[in-house]
Amino acid sequence: MSMIIDRRLNDRNKNATNRARFIRRYKSQLKRSVADVVAERSITDMGRGGEVGIPVKDISEPKFRIGQGGDREMVHPGNHSFSPGDRIAKPQGGGGGGGEGEGGDGQGEGGEGQDNFMFTLSKEEFMNLFFDDLELPRLARNVLGDAKQFTFRRAGYTPSGVPSNLSVRRSLQNAMARKIALAAPLKRELRELEESGADPQEIQDLKDRIDRIPFLDEYDLRFRHKVKEPKPISRAVMFCLMDVSASMSEQKKDLAKRFFTLLYLFLNRKYEHVELVFIRHTSNAEEVDEHAFFHDPQTGGTVVMSALNLAEDIIKDRYAPDQWNIYGAQVSDGDAFGSDPQRSAAKLRDDILPHCRYYAYVEVPDNASSITPLGAAYSQIHSENFAVAKVMGRRDVYPVLRELFQREAA
Repeated sequence: MSMIIDRRLNDRNKNATNRARFIRRYKSQLKRSVADVVAERSITDMGRGGEVGIPVKDISEPKFRIGQGGDREMVHPGNHSFSPGDRIAKPQGGGGGGGEGEGGDGQGEGGEGQDNFMFTLSKEEFMNLFFDDLELPRLARNVLGDAKQFTFRRAGYTPSGVPSNLSVRRSLQNAMARKIALAAPLKRELRELEESGADPQEIQDLKDRIDRIPFLDEYDLRFRHKVKEPKPISRAVMFCLMDVSASMSEQKKDLAKRFFTLLYLFLNRKYEHVELVFIRHTSNAEEVDEHAFFHDPQTGGTVVMSALNLAEDIIKDRYAPDQWNIYGAQVSDGDAFGSDPQRSAAKLRDDILPHCRYYAYVEVPDNASSITPLGAAYSQIHSENFAVAKVMGRRDVYPVLRELFQREAA
């Protein structure tokens, strides 16, 4: 039996097989570590991979070593503090405390710490771990846009090219046609000379001339020709709508950022090109960049209708539904003035949702059991491309995303 071992080095001198085995074995620990990097990056930088830490105790394996054999009898000095079966605690303070973990001083309560094994994930590995078993509801890639990628298409034959593209059949057809065309008048002349009883030497010269016609000439060669043509790609736009009134605290904005980040990463995994549109609103709405969207302080009341009107105008001006896959994500604490919740719900149902592949409303209320005006109005919208969810803390963001995007797959 013969065995072939591929010892070629992969990127960064790491073996791909061992790397895949490590990720598969410690998948649950890696997924927990990956979930902690959301707050440290901007939305568009989230999917670039990076280092994650795994507790050393989680990857430790049992070891066998040779010890002394046979029966041994030992005498230890007695003490006044311990009895047989007592567990000896670790020393307090710096006398024997654990190692340092990432992002801390290495000492928790009682001077104990935790060593971390650092592992670098590529972008693709990061995304695979983060969205391991999720699917995008109403995923439609039939709307194509920019010509960004290219593909090769057959475009007949050309008299020049590389040997690997040589078309033997077409070249032989050309050779046969050329030989027939050149030999036909000579054969006709030869037949006339033979019938008239001409000089045998003249007849032989004519036969030699016919035989000298080459069977295959460079002129006959034909090569398969391929042309490079643009390939349309599927593209999507993600609208991020957020209430930035005084009632939206920094903690609530942090939850909103986490949800928007996860949704962007997920869409970027399903579409070749994804654009972001940030719309913030108090009593008025405006389109801003990412930094202003999350960090610039604003004051005022809450009018959701202004944000929906601005989103509708942007869709009409820049993102035609027949050319873009449109997704929407709205985050609010649920507070709104007067009749604005009912009017906003009607606007969303009649004018926004018909153009969207999917629209998610995430509420970050002060109390999980409270019913907010906007949440009550939105809950009356019944559409297969619309979902409502509540988030109370950081740990709720990812489960909510799983709930939203596992619905169709289940």
